[in-house]
Amino acid sequence: MVIIGLVWYCFYRGRFAGKKVPENIRGSRHVQRVREHLQSLENSVSNTDRQRKRKRSDSSSPDSKLKKDSDGTVAQCATGLRNLGNTCFMNAILQSLSNIQVFSCYFKELPSVALRSGKTAGRRMYHTRSQGDSSVSLVEEFRKILCSLWQGSQTAFSPDALFYVIWKIMPSFRGYQQQDAHEFLRYLLDHLHREMQGSKNGLPSPALSPDRPKHASESKCCINGTSTIVTSVFGGVLQNEVYCLICGTESRKFDPFLDLSLDIPSQFRIKFTKDQEPGPTCTLNDCLRSFTDLEELDETELYMCHKCKKRQKSTKKFWIQKLPKVLCLHLKRFHWTAFLRNKIDTYVEFPMHGLDMKSFLLEPENSLPERCLYDLAAVVVHHGSGIGSGHYTAYGLHEGRWYHFNDSTVTLVSEEAVLKAKAYILFYTEHTDQESPAKL
Repeated sequence: MVIIGLVWYCFYRGRFAGKKVPENIRGSRHVQRVREHLQSLENSVSNTDRQRKRKRSDSSSPDSKLKKDSDGTVAQCATGLRNLGNTCFMNAILQSLSNIQVFSCYFKELPSVALRSGKTAGRRMYHTRSQGDSSVSLVEEFRKILCSLWQGSQTAFSPDALFYVIWKIMPSFRGYQQQDAHEFLRYLLDHLHREMQGSKNGLPSPALSPDRPKHASESKCCINGTSTIVTSVFGGVLQNEVYCLICGTESRKFDPFLDLSLDIPSQFRIKFTKDQEPGPTCTLNDCLRSFTDLEELDETELYMCHKCKKRQKSTKKFWIQKLPKVLCLHLKRFHWTAFLRNKIDTYVEFPMHGLDMKSFLLEPENSLPERCLYDLAAVVVHHGSGIGSGHYTAYGLHEGRWYHFNDSTVTLVSEEAVLKAKAYILFYTEHTDQESPAKL
């Protein structure tokens, strides 16, 4: 009935549009009834359209279009990031950083460009020192991304503005090729750090209050000069000890770090066939011990001994002199062979709570026990066989619940699902006395 009425309606409107209606038709009661009927049909159709639009709007809202896990629990208020073409590496890192509260909250509290007044009105608060380009701001676009996540206003946000800035200031990430998530993390933190160092009108970090005295170890982790929120949160200090095996000279130096890259020990890389029993499980502590263990440098890495005045055989050992607020651990899953870059697919067991770093400290007796404990906050996972292919996803802890971020799709998951992941990058935050996250 609605369709027939619409046909009549279109016929009459098309025929008499822009023309005067003949008097014999205008005065006809039949035509008047037809018009009234068509008007009621038009109103009915418009009401139907509004209802459909309302349904579509409701279905696209976070409360109705939220993804569910196997237990049927919805991921409320979660916002995914659209894939712009092999940009899953960027999405996984952004989602991970958004769940590190001490870091993300600092950026979300920065004023936006529109809210500035006075001398800074209409101007960017930060500029890209490394590129000398004041038309874009990585800090500003990064702030916008973090503010858009967890708002519950949409299911997916497009990070195209941030990606445009990345293209301008990070040439190696231009194009739509698959990139290494860890390499992107390093570039992102480095450029955020440098841009904030060049801020003339930026606000001081709450963690870097001028009234608070700085410790000697804290000043050592200020990479490239002034400390920023990047080095305040992720910055730690390594002590590198090199010992000459010929004359016994020992050399020590401090190296600041934002993350630690850990080898997966070779004894855990063996692939077992179906008929063989699997060997012992590799743990994160195994990787940390391998990183800090004493090792003899090979012929290609001979140490230049200042006393012998020549390159000599030597040993090297790392100690952690200062732990950061957020400990970022990168598992080195990719290595070069003669022609290819292969992936080490070994599962590494990692703790959800209470990662104890005390045994890796240079002076453990000077550190409080609770300051050496860390809890897991986010995990980046690489799916696939090679660095130039595959897919990146992330797990993040938000308000006591774990979420899986797969570009636009966000799902609630259990702790058990997170612990089964073959981690590529792990983010640990300082342990607090708050209650453990509730399991689903």
